[in-house]
Amino acid sequence: MIVLMGVAGSGKSMQGRLLSDELGYAWVSTGEILRVLITGKRRQEMLEGKLLSDEEMIEILDKVFELVDTDQQFILDGFPRTVPQADWLIDQAQASRFELDAVVHLSASEEVVRERLLSRGRMDDHEDAIAERFREYQAMTLPILEHFQQEKVHIYTVDAAESPKDVHDQIVAYLNGLIK
Repeated sequence: MIVLMGVAGSGKSMQGRLLSDELGYAWVSTGEILRVLITGKRRQEMLEGKLLSDEEMIEILDKVFELVDTDQQFILDGFPRTVPQADWLIDQAQASRFELDAVVHLSASEEVVRERLLSRGRMDDHEDAIAERFREYQAMTLPILEHFQQEKVHIYTVDAAESPKDVHDQIVAYLNGLIK
């Protein structure tokens, strides 16, 4: 499994699609899954920029992993977003549910993210929600990279402000050297 991490607007979905198309891997996008499955009050909270709880996310991903051929390489986009979620993922890998081969961290500034998200025009992409996502990303998600490093997971950081093609080319070159 290749995990794509980055704040909303860093290009995870774009890179996930490109990688899955080029390499023939399944692509599991938690953002897409949540937009399809979450309804009611929780959906409204998501539109306001709030994250689901660790328990909710783990329950959803656990069900998704039942549908994915985890014996084959696949791309996971947008999960984990907290250290407890990362621990669950590491535990699943240690239990041989899948191989956790690499984390690709798409790094982007708040200005780049704001510009991208406002231009895509989704209901949940407004100034307040974007600012909240960036704060939560810095406070909750960035520590995951340090946690993964401590667990000896390969991490590759890419400047996501570059063109999508340049970012993609860097990721593919890295993966080609890492995954045989």
